[in-house]
Amino acid sequence: MQDLVVQRGGREVIHGLSLTVARGTVTGLLGPSGCGKSTLMRAIVGVQVVAAGRVTVLGEPAGTPRLRRRVGYVTQAPSVYSDLSIAENLRYFAAVLGVSRARVAQTIRTVGLHGREDQVVGSLSGGERSRVSLASALLGAPELLVLDEPTVGLDPVLRAELWASFRELARAGATLLISSHVMDEARECDSLLLMREGALLEHLTPQQLRRRTGREDLGQAFLAIIERSQREAAPGA
Repeated sequence: MQDLVVQRGGREVIHGLSLTVARGTVTGLLGPSGCGKSTLMRAIVGVQVVAAGRVTVLGEPAGTPRLRRRVGYVTQAPSVYSDLSIAENLRYFAAVLGVSRARVAQTIRTVGLHGREDQVVGSLSGGERSRVSLASALLGAPELLVLDEPTVGLDPVLRAELWASFRELARAGATLLISSHVMDEARECDSLLLMREGALLEHLTPQQLRRRTGREDLGQAFLAIIERSQREAAPGA
């Protein structure tokens, strides 16, 4: 991204943001609700109108048709059919993508839904539906996965299993951008993008964040960064 500006509802919500994310890494996009994380992700995927600036993804302009099979995107809202079973949803998306039934079974296991393939999605909990959406995004083995709060509503065991899967995908060469407002998940990332009020406060590793603030707890470290930015923005600072 270079000098990205996004306006929504007549208000500027992303303020001239520039950043580069390395391939084959897990990058956490962290910040409080309403800070612009989802809008930033929509710009990367190419479904957000931008007022100014440039977004390039895998060497192509964001949103170009050539990226459709190379980028997986999971929104906060489940993006699957509630009147179909888990297996029916994934077989449908597999047919669209041209991938095998074996890949369907593999992704169901990855998201922890093995043995429940015939359950209708409408009968699942919110967290379970989110897992079906994640499975659909994983089907095509995308080079870039953009995941908007994929672990919301999940129990700690499943969260740990999914993060292990994310790390394995990165080791295989995929790039993952994962948003969260839970700072505990920051320790799972290679690098962190810390956002507040539409601005990028820092782009650094968890270790760098700890060293810079002198705080071992990453939540407290993020608060220290926010407090520093407020002092610097104050009149006369």
